[in-house]
Amino acid sequence: MASLKQTFVCQSCGAVSSKWQGKCDACGQWNSFVEEAPLEAPGFEGGAKKGKVVTFASLAAKTQLDPRLMTGIGEFDRALGGGAVPGTAILVGGDPGIGKSTLLLQALANMAKRGLKCVYITGEESVDQIRLRAARLGLGDADVKLASETRVRDILTTLSGAEKFDVVVIDSIQTMYSDAAGASPGSVTQVRLSSQNLIHFAKKSGTAIFLIGHVTKDGQIAGPKTMEHMVDTVLYFEGEKTQQYRILRAVKNRFGGIDEIGVFEMTGKGLMEVKNPSSLFLSEHKENTEGVAVFPSVEGTRSLLAEIEALVVPSSAANPRRAVVGWDAGRLAMILAVLDSRLGLGFGASDIYLNIAGGLRVVEPAADLPAAAALISSLTKRALPADMVMIGEISLSGEIRPVTHLKARLKEAEKLGFARALVPAASKLPKTSLNLIKAEKVADLLDLFEMKKG
Repeated sequence: MASLKQTFVCQSCGAVSSKWQGKCDACGQWNSFVEEAPLEAPGFEGGAKKGKVVTFASLAAKTQLDPRLMTGIGEFDRALGGGAVPGTAILVGGDPGIGKSTLLLQALANMAKRGLKCVYITGEESVDQIRLRAARLGLGDADVKLASETRVRDILTTLSGAEKFDVVVIDSIQTMYSDAAGASPGSVTQVRLSSQNLIHFAKKSGTAIFLIGHVTKDGQIAGPKTMEHMVDTVLYFEGEKTQQYRILRAVKNRFGGIDEIGVFEMTGKGLMEVKNPSSLFLSEHKENTEGVAVFPSVEGTRSLLAEIEALVVPSSAANPRRAVVGWDAGRLAMILAVLDSRLGLGFGASDIYLNIAGGLRVVEPAADLPAAAALISSLTKRALPADMVMIGEISLSGEIRPVTHLKARLKEAEKLGFARALVPAASKLPKTSLNLIKAEKVADLLDLFEMKKG
């Protein structure tokens, strides 16, 4: 039998090459190729090793689903789509120190108190360090099994014993290694192989496995992108370590909705749920403030009110600055072009800063109208009504297009005491106690500032 050739694997994207390359053709990274011993390929027709016959099942057969495993943390269960499904693999990623291990330890302790058999396996800390954290969080009495191990073979042998576990946490997947690969822990090959073995165990045993993952400087989970395809759910833990608020965002969920979020506050006793997230992203202004507009955003099934802040400052530079936090910079450039073209407003000679308050990230086009209103407010030094929310997408022709989930957005604004709402004229308006003001074109914004339309 011919010997297997050595291969070179890019540690950034997982691309494979038969020879070393200085630059990866797939992702453009330099000096990212590492020589790794290939895995033995399974035999095929006529080979020395033959596979077993696969047993087929009928699509029409009835399936009895086990009840979801509730973590006891409402915001966590919301992001999971109503709890963890038994036999699934859930990947939780986030920056170092953001609170991933703390959140999973709190969830395990809650589930253990409800009678579930839970295991926490760490490859980064010792068992004593986990105990100290649990004691600080007031979770020392929870019946959670602890282990410090990085070898996947030993972990699976232990979990496959006589005692069946309901939930297992692996902290972190980048520290795990498999004997089948010669690469070092954290490499693309090791992360892929370790994930594959753990996910296979979850499907076979019915155990829910949480995999904690590191992220790169670009905010992506370290390792091969195929790992996110293999797991059932991918959650990203977002937020600044210098701030106390965290957002758990679902970007993939085979058993629930995507773009669902859970909001937490980091305290001395761990991560606490935030029952009314809209209060985090709204400031209490005693008087009307220039350059501020309130926007009802939709995250999954939840509506949140957020403030869009704009600052327009005259500039003498040849290329005025455009700084955006929490929104798409390309979207801002388009809105400025529409305002200059359709309304004749001179933004070209000004530095422009746009910010979504509270660290929220908005990606939907429904924020176009409030962003435009905030920009005009800052430019003209005229404040917007403090009791008004705004919703609408702006087209290149200056028309205001209707948006989705209008009823949920208005309901959230009504609950928080707002009296008026500027909405697209083409929308199907729901019943509400708010005073609805229709906007057909972007020029209708000038009525809010008592300016003449051009």
